[in-house]
Amino acid sequence: MKEKIKTIHFYIPSQVTILDVSGVVQVFEEAVNLGLNYELQFISNHSSIQSSSGIELSALNDFKETNPTKEDFVFIFGSSTRKITYPKEDKSFYDWLLKANANKATICSVCTGAFLLAESGLLNNKSCTIHWDLIDRMKRDFPHVKIDENTLFTKSDNIYTCAGVITGIDLALLLIEERHGKQIAIEVAKELVVYKRRLATDEQQSVYVQNRNHKDEKIHAAQDWIIQNLEKSSTIDDLAELVFVSPRNLTRTFKKQTGITIAEYRTKLRIEKAKNLLIYSDYKVEHIANLCGFKTSKQLRMLLEKHLEALPSEIKNKLS
Repeated sequence: MKEKIKTIHFYIPSQVTILDVSGVVQVFEEAVNLGLNYELQFISNHSSIQSSSGIELSALNDFKETNPTKEDFVFIFGSSTRKITYPKEDKSFYDWLLKANANKATICSVCTGAFLLAESGLLNNKSCTIHWDLIDRMKRDFPHVKIDENTLFTKSDNIYTCAGVITGIDLALLLIEERHGKQIAIEVAKELVVYKRRLATDEQQSVYVQNRNHKDEKIHAAQDWIIQNLEKSSTIDDLAELVFVSPRNLTRTFKKQTGITIAEYRTKLRIEKAKNLLIYSDYKVEHIANLCGFKTSKQLRMLLEKHLEALPSEIKNKLS
């Protein structure tokens, strides 16, 4: 018996952010190319809309003519986080969304799309994720919504929310994994050349861009060298020589510009690298320890237990 076609409804509001849409769509397009039985349908309250970048999207179907069911996905996108106002729709849209929810469709928002879910009442007393720059606004406008801060995506029953842009790809891969297994999700990720599957608990801002909100080029250079050479042992004297300052000046300036010490910064990077290698590679713990700049696996285990309260084996099983 042929598998029933399942529909993915992509709701496109006015002033939508193109990358929010295209990333998610591409994930499911690749899934279809791999043989999954999905139909992609683009819906809106107008037959054509203008995106936030000025690109016009046309040939959109009327959302009122669709009826998402339990097997279907509904993706609600939003506008740019820099817009002063956020998209609001008429009552017929919210009625349609509530009916889709009553039908147990899987409803997902990307970035500011969460405001539409909140406006409908679907997020009342439920957890959600929103772009870090919009947390205060969501709290102010919708006090009954529980915000999971600094997470990539959140699941609350049949409703999923994510922080936006690239996290839409992470969420789409998660949904494919939940329905079709880890191997299919990995195959889709490979086709998209996605570096790694991120977990919901990963921070919205990558560790590699944290502590870099400064303009000191010498400190940036030191940070770049540390990132690219974690497996190498280096002293403060070595780093100071690389950027042509005294060790004392480097130590003082690094803390002033980044808010943390060089040792603390290196530790954050080692934890991130170790975590990624444990989850996404088949390397043995001893080799991963060496790649992170440790002489023994015991040193790595102690670091992970202290900062993550987890053993390497527990971290490795996170995506299993």
